[in-house]
Amino acid sequence: MELEKITNGRKASKKRGYQDACGMAHAMDLIGDRWALAVVRELMLGPRRFGDLRADLPGLSANVLTQRLSELEADHIVTRRKLPPPANVQVYELTEWGYEAETIIQELGRWAARSPGHDATLPISGVSILLSLRTMVARERIGDLRLTVGFRWGNEEYLGRVDADGIHIARGSADEGEIAFGGSPNAFAGYVYGGMELEQLGGALTVTGDPVLARRFADLFVLPPKIDPGRT
Repeated sequence: MELEKITNGRKASKKRGYQDACGMAHAMDLIGDRWALAVVRELMLGPRRFGDLRADLPGLSANVLTQRLSELEADHIVTRRKLPPPANVQVYELTEWGYEAETIIQELGRWAARSPGHDATLPISGVSILLSLRTMVARERIGDLRLTVGFRWGNEEYLGRVDADGIHIARGSADEGEIAFGGSPNAFAGYVYGGMELEQLGGALTVTGDPVLARRFADLFVLPPKIDPGRT
């Protein structure tokens, strides 16, 4: 009911836009509001419940999340539906067009990772770290490696497949992976991008399967170099 009120209110009074015919300006009208693109990011690997979105966007209030979802729905980027029994819960998911925004998220992430001010120690969500794998995979390092990898972040599980084209990740049973990671997305980021070993992570990350294969997998991902502030 609350979502309907906000949605109807938005239809009655349109957001203030850039009034600019440039496609980039219209994109900012669509996803430029605070938290909008982060919400889209969190839906990039499949539908999620309202509570799941709140949990992975801890700085976002329930009221603002409701507003952003209603705006994204009105702009045909997000849709909502009710899962059939026994789940019988409402979920939000991207439209076919909404999923096309992944390239925007990838390029923004790749560009911003070069910033000297990027703080990699801040919290990162499970979806966000998996999207970073799709962005930062160095295909030239894959060679003949063909591998299935499971990921378990709390109650959410994903299954990845590494092949010559990169890494493909979708919802699935983590137990089906030849190797599987579980625990904290931040600890996983330290393992992949920080070169940390499991012993240094104090149990915050677990690996099931061959640890040598797990390290080989982690070495497939490379962050872009930081800019030199002295040359900007």
